[in-house]
Amino acid sequence: MGGYIAFYYSTLFEFKVKKKKILVFIDWFFPGYRAGGPIQSCTNLIEHLKDEFEFLVVTRDTDYMEDIPYLNVKSDSWNILSNGIRVYYISKEKLSSKTIRVVLSEEKFDVVYLNGIYSIYFTLFPLYYLRRKSDTQVVVAVRGMLALSALGVKQTKKKIFLSVAKAIKLFKNVVFHATNEQEEIDIRRNIGQKVNVKLAPNLWRKDIASEWKQRKKNKQAVQLISVARISPEKNTKYAIEVLSKTKGRVEFDLYGPVYNKEYWEECKVIIKALPSNASVNYKGSLQTENVLKTLSDYHFLFIPTRGENFGHAILQAMSVGVPVIISDQTMWRNLEKHIAGWDIPLSAEKDFISVIEKCINMSQEEYDILSKGAFNFSKSFVNNKNIIEQNRQLFVKS
Repeated sequence: MGGYIAFYYSTLFEFKVKKKKILVFIDWFFPGYRAGGPIQSCTNLIEHLKDEFEFLVVTRDTDYMEDIPYLNVKSDSWNILSNGIRVYYISKEKLSSKTIRVVLSEEKFDVVYLNGIYSIYFTLFPLYYLRRKSDTQVVVAVRGMLALSALGVKQTKKKIFLSVAKAIKLFKNVVFHATNEQEEIDIRRNIGQKVNVKLAPNLWRKDIASEWKQRKKNKQAVQLISVARISPEKNTKYAIEVLSKTKGRVEFDLYGPVYNKEYWEECKVIIKALPSNASVNYKGSLQTENVLKTLSDYHFLFIPTRGENFGHAILQAMSVGVPVIISDQTMWRNLEKHIAGWDIPLSAEKDFISVIEKCINMSQEEYDILSKGAFNFSKSFVNNKNIIEQNRQLFVKS
C-alpha cells in the first residue's frame, strides 16, 4: 500500500500542465534586425514568457529590404532555434495564402498572435482563415501603426483600408494589444470604441546590464549616438541641423538602415556643410547582439524622433548608463525629473541646442550623476513585475 501511495505522489509530482500553443505571425523575425522595433518587441515577449507558453513563429526567410535568405536557416520548414523556439521561415517562392492556410491547419493552436495590421500574408490571410474558428483566440499587436505620425505615411491607402476593415468587420472578436495608453486611444479611434483592448507595455531584453559602469567624459567634447533607421519618422535630418547650430566639439554617429535614399541624400548635404566643430558619421546597420556594447561607447543617445511605439534603443541606452536626448513624442517622459536625460518638444529647436551644449561642457562628476540616473530609471522600469503579468494576460481569455 505504501509503495502504491509513493508511486501515486511521485507521478503527480512529475505531471506537467500542458502549455498553451501560441502561433505568432510576423513579417520579419530573428535573425533579422533591419525592421527594428517590432522584431525586438516580439523576441523579448517570447523570451520572457516561453517557460509558460509554447511559441511557434511564422515569418519570411529574409530580413527587411533583403533578397538573400538567412544563412543556416532551412526555408519552408520548421527550424528550432537555440532558445528552443520553433520558427517556420517562408521563402519568397512559397509565400502565399495556401502556405498560410496549411500552417494554420497543421496543428491546433490556442492563440494566434499577429504583429501589425496591414500585412497581407501575416495579418490579413490569417484573419481570413481564422474568422470561423471560435475556439482560437486572435490577438493583434498594432505595433504603433495607428499612431498619428504613422498614419501620415501613405495616408490615403491606410484610410481606405481602415474604412473597409470596419465595414466588413475584419477585426470582429479580435483582442488588440496596446503597449501604452495612447496606443489604446489610437486603436479605439481607428477601429472602434467598443473593441477589446488589452494594455501590456513592451518587454525588455533579458541580458541588460546588472550594474552601473563609469565612462570617461572630457569637458568641451561629447560623443552622441543614434540607433534608428535613417528616415523622416526618426527625424535624422532635424538632428543633424541641430548640430550644425551647436557650439563646441560634438561627434554624432548614426547606426541604422537607410529607409529613404532621397532623405539620406538631403542629410548628406547638411553633413558636408557642417562647421568644423561638428562631425556626423554613418556607421551602417547594427545587429541586435551588438547594440548594448556599442551604446556603452557613447555619452548620449540623440534621437529627436517624431514618434515611437516604445523606443527599445532608448531603454537600452539608459540600461547601460547612457542618458538620452529625445523628443516628447515617446512614452519616455519627464526624463529631466528622473535625472535620465531630456524629452524636448520638436518645436523647441533652441532647447535641443542648449541641452547639447550643456552636455558638451559637462564635467566627469556632472556626467556621472546623469549616467547613474539613467541607469536607475531603466532599472525601475524593468523591475516592474506587473509589466510581465500584463503581457501574460494577453494570452489568457478574459
